[in-house]
Amino acid sequence: MAEVDTGELDAAVEAFAERLRALSESRLRRGAGAAGLEVARALVRGAHRLDGPFGASRVMPDAGVWVVGDQVAVAGHDLARAIGTTSDEEAARRELAEALELLRRA
Repeated sequence: MAEVDTGELDAAVEAFAERLRALSESRLRRGAGAAGLEVARALVRGAHRLDGPFGASRVMPDAGVWVVGDQVAVAGHDLARAIGTTSDEEAARRELAEALELLRRA
């Protein structure tokens, strides 16, 4: 297993998810919801890359603007789990850095 601390990722994921959960419906429908879904999907792709060829191919579905914060949280914590359980520490560090940058820009 990779010795990579995912505490910063967990905190960034929760902060972004909470921001999405606090938005009004109009803000979510004007683009914040779609942007949040894209972040969730990117986090899922990162976890899938770490799970390797034997991991299930997953795509985060569009379940509506009201759940996008939860989708980000689930995807982010799944990525943190994948980072912590992979044997490829270099890939884990790369995925962690990419996820943190993605969340900073979002």
